[in-house]
Amino acid sequence: MKILSAVFILSRAKLSRILSKIITLAVLIFIIYTVCIVSEISHKSVAFYTNHKQIAGELGTHEGADQGRILESSTISPIKLRSIQEESDDDRVDDDKDHFPVPPFNVSEQERIEWLRKNIPKFEIFKSNNFTRRFHDRVLDFFNRDSCEVQFFMTWIAPAKWFGEREFLAMESLFKVHPRGCLMILSRSMDSARGHRILKPLLDRGLKVKAVTPDLAFLFKGTPAKTWFDGIRSGEKDPGEISLAQNLSNLLRLAVLFKYGGVYLDTDFIVIKPFTGLKNSIGAQSMDVESKKWTRLNNAILVFDMNHPLLFKFMEEFAYTFDGNKWGHNGPYLVSRVVERVRKRPGYNFRVLPPMAFYPADWIRIRKFFQKPKNQNDLRWVKAKLLQLNGETYGVHLWNKQTCRLTIQEGSVLGRLISDHCVICNKINSS
Repeated sequence: MKILSAVFILSRAKLSRILSKIITLAVLIFIIYTVCIVSEISHKSVAFYTNHKQIAGELGTHEGADQGRILESSTISPIKLRSIQEESDDDRVDDDKDHFPVPPFNVSEQERIEWLRKNIPKFEIFKSNNFTRRFHDRVLDFFNRDSCEVQFFMTWIAPAKWFGEREFLAMESLFKVHPRGCLMILSRSMDSARGHRILKPLLDRGLKVKAVTPDLAFLFKGTPAKTWFDGIRSGEKDPGEISLAQNLSNLLRLAVLFKYGGVYLDTDFIVIKPFTGLKNSIGAQSMDVESKKWTRLNNAILVFDMNHPLLFKFMEEFAYTFDGNKWGHNGPYLVSRVVERVRKRPGYNFRVLPPMAFYPADWIRIRKFFQKPKNQNDLRWVKAKLLQLNGETYGVHLWNKQTCRLTIQEGSVLGRLISDHCVICNKINSS
């Protein structure tokens, strides 16, 4: 019995020494593994930083001179205002995440307001940074640096990766007709390295296009729009069920034209005739055949001078009657309501153009513009329509919400129009 006890004690001692060695070995392996991970992370960080600097060097040359002039003249802040290509990861806009939160459906007004308050931090466009604070200077520098035949504006409140071939064709058509025009895209996501790459084919041809992060507070200041904007930004106003991005675009186009004047175009508008002769104009979307009186206007194309009183009235109507639950209430229906009220009052000085000017086909009939002719009758119709458009139309609104899944077929009205009004002319029939 004593012998067995001694053997048991000896075995326990050996087992203890073995376990101790195993634990020590495990600790050593863990330390070595940790060092390897840290080393790998450091290596990748250096590689990313080096690659980022190379990209900044390649892209920064396009805006370097412009940024330098602003830095030399600035005495307000000692902080270096870098170009968007030189921004750190913390400062740069992550355009892949620049999605606009969509309000919930079938909930009460109070529930939507609560949703808005919780999601305010996700609305990147409401945030202020170095680019929003320099918005006004960037606008003036862009339009004043070169003589612009016409000042054009577009808005893009969506990730830059969604700026596709059809939107690019719209820009091409604009510059084909206005090679000395200037286009500014009000967009936080397009004011980025990705956005720069999208615009680069046009920039390389010497065309004047620039994406700029808008300063909403600055644009709405001193206008009726400020009241609405403050209510939304503070989470006190019902955003409604319709996408807030859509309604914000409706307001933003009014504010930027009121502040600077020029032409606003939707990104699904193909330009086919110069806008140089247009002044203080809005287009009718539909007209009564017998009376020849317009029945509805649209805000997809607006041409107005700076500080025009009708734009002020539009913003006033937007702020006082905003309804985020009715599609078009704050856009086409809004401009129609206001124009109907003020059209006979003195001092407004504007004109309403017939549907053929901007909207030669409504959102139902536009589908035929995408289709290639299947027989001789179709071919004759295409030729007659092209003759009519080239004589009476400034451009064609594509009603992208209804046609985004349609392909522009070769030989169709749009296929032929775009072939005649493109600059680079790639992927026309895949758009």
